Amino acid sequence: MPTENQFDSDSPWKEILEEYFPQFMFFFAPQVYQEIDWDKGYEFQDKEFQKLFPHSSVGKRYVDKLVKVFKKDGTEAFVIIHVEVQGDKVVDFPKRMFVYYYRLIDSFDTKVFSLAVLTDSNSNWRPNKFEQEIWGCKVSLEFPIIKLLDYGDKWAELEQSTNPFAIVVMAHLKTLETAKDEQKRLEWKLTLSKMLYEKGYSEKDVRNLFRFIDWLLMLPKGLNQTFKEEIAKHEEEKKMPYVTSVERLAKEEGMQQGEILDKQKVLRKLLSRKFEITEQEGELISNQEDPELLDKALDEFVFAESKEEVLKHLQ
Repeated sequence: MPTENQFDSDSPWKEILEEYFPQFMFFFAPQVYQEIDWDKGYEFQDKEFQKLFPHSSVGKRYVDKLVKVFKKDGTEAFVIIHVEVQGDKVVDFPKRMFVYYYRLIDSFDTKVFSLAVLTDSNSNWRPNKFEQEIWGCKVSLEFPIIKLLDYGDKWAELEQSTNPFAIVVMAHLKTLETAKDEQKRLEWKLTLSKMLYEKGYSEKDVRNLFRFIDWLLMLPKGLNQTFKEEIAKHEEEKKMPYVTSVERLAKEEGMQQGEILDKQKVLRKLLSRKFEITEQEGELISNQEDPELLDKALDEFVFAESKEEVLKHLQ
């Protein structure tokens, strides 16, 4: 998985939202979609958001997007999209939504629509309201939430839909379902990837959604190689070499290997400076080629009080 500070810049959720924002609104908030004047366009307000919330990208496991749209009556409005990526129950989540809401109203003096997308596995966690009261002074905010788990019994509809976010939802559901079954994950990753070619998506759409599926449904090296071979075979049969050309794979794998070496180098340097490490511990880092585990170790380092707290993620 991406490191904490990558969520705002590299997360496929960020990419997919920017690439398919109208489709996102149509899929998850169709009534709101109908109220927006899409002919006037829309603007992502990342810089403005960072000015208001400069610490929002530190230590987080979510993606926030702020989008300026125009209503059909000609007035401006802001859409806050909050995606809790692979999230767990967060106690202060409603308060965070409230803070975003009132700060935006205070700064832009306009209407704000807040929408939270929850990708966690806890079916009972449904935070949709912030409320505080003391001595007769009361403030509250209710906001709609999208719980991806709720789409589990709508699988047939998802399969029929050509909206890109149907694929996004299916990928999330199968990521949760196959968390402890790598073989099953391989099967579903193949199924969802092949589905991209059956839905009539453009080459660009196939690549975008394939990247999202590949990011979520991670596989160990051996099964990942099997996956690549099967997809290459499928593309050859369909005569659609969209994602697995030899040149592209070689380039992507070379970049990935370079990123792994960089992570290993940074981790060794940080641990050496703060705790000192033995030659054996250095080899443990060098031999670990799973980018997700290296990321976990790097995340742990920030607050770790011993090197053992960091190295445990690599064993």
